[in-house]
Amino acid sequence: MPPKAPPFGREAAEALALQAVAAIVADEDLVLRFLAVTGSTADDLGVRIRDPDFLGAVLDFVLEDDSSVRLVAEAAGIAPEMVLLARSKLPGGATDWTP
Repeated sequence: MPPKAPPFGREAAEALALQAVAAIVADEDLVLRFLAVTGSTADDLGVRIRDPDFLGAVLDFVLEDDSSVRLVAEAAGIAPEMVLLARSKLPGGATDWTP
């Protein structure tokens, strides 16, 4: 039987989203795209950084592009699929796969 993955809850998801913000801000092109796509301002980053809804939007942005997913996963030292798992733990990220 393969080893179980460690639990990944909301607190870990928020921490990953904060790492995603740091990775986005560190890349000039990416931060400009983030601000344009989300309609956020640089001030919003400081004001809303602890808002779980905003952090969910950050991960939504990251998940729109494979290179962004790889960037965040590499910066956080995790597998890329963990970004999607983290998104599912934040508001608006629940997925119902049943018809």
